[in-house]
Amino acid sequence: MAGVFSYESSELDWCEDNYKHSEHVVEYFNTMSSLFFFVISPIMLYLLHPYARERNLAIHLVWIMMIFVGLFSAYFHMTLSFMGQMLDELSILWVLAVGYALWFPRKLFPSFVKDRATFSRLVLAITIISTLTSFVKPTVNAYALNCFGLHLLYTLLVEMRCCTDRKALRLAKLSVGLWVLAISCWISDRFACSFWQKLNFCYLHGFWHILIVIAVAYGSTLIAYLDANNEIPYSLPGLQYWPCEKWAVGLPHIVLKGTTKTRKRC
Repeated sequence: MAGVFSYESSELDWCEDNYKHSEHVVEYFNTMSSLFFFVISPIMLYLLHPYARERNLAIHLVWIMMIFVGLFSAYFHMTLSFMGQMLDELSILWVLAVGYALWFPRKLFPSFVKDRATFSRLVLAITIISTLTSFVKPTVNAYALNCFGLHLLYTLLVEMRCCTDRKALRLAKLSVGLWVLAISCWISDRFACSFWQKLNFCYLHGFWHILIVIAVAYGSTLIAYLDANNEIPYSLPGLQYWPCEKWAVGLPHIVLKGTTKTRKRC
């Protein structure tokens, strides 16, 4: 049992040179770049609070759990332990599951699901089964992550086909662009390591950490915006950027121009 916590007990080893900067940290830059999650997550918690307060405070779970993603990622790259790998992957799975349960459009629910509470319990059951199974067969976690992620991407594309909001369309393009750039760094670090070693630049997985947390900030805000239009249209949701709206760059967030007083009553 103690072996799963041992340094380098994981089968994964990224391109960065091990123990280059510290005898206690296996992959120094990959570990330090994971801390970027601790910078973005609190800011997004603050920016999305007005929307979460009106929609559902459980929305905050997404970015609270993203903090744990950063924590477990840092632990994994610091030790390259099997337990670190499992915690890193499972934390990502649970973030996707929470987002899935909270934001998946009601109109796309399976016919046997009548409300979001039932859908959330279904997602919870599948996630728990995947979590338990992954400790027996770790590759199951990769399949679960891909299934959740690809279906969320497909759902977003379906939703965007009916969208005419220029800000939302621009945000969608930026989200996809950041995601593609992040995935490119991950793939290149994993499968073209020898090339980057020749250039003495083995830090692409660290850039993946930075790019993916920004991509999640953009993508989750877009999904939340579409959700707000469907679930709380009376709030008149809009998109803005922090720290300055005039820049149209930075971290996106939702502003609510209406209130519960503007909600139509039957």
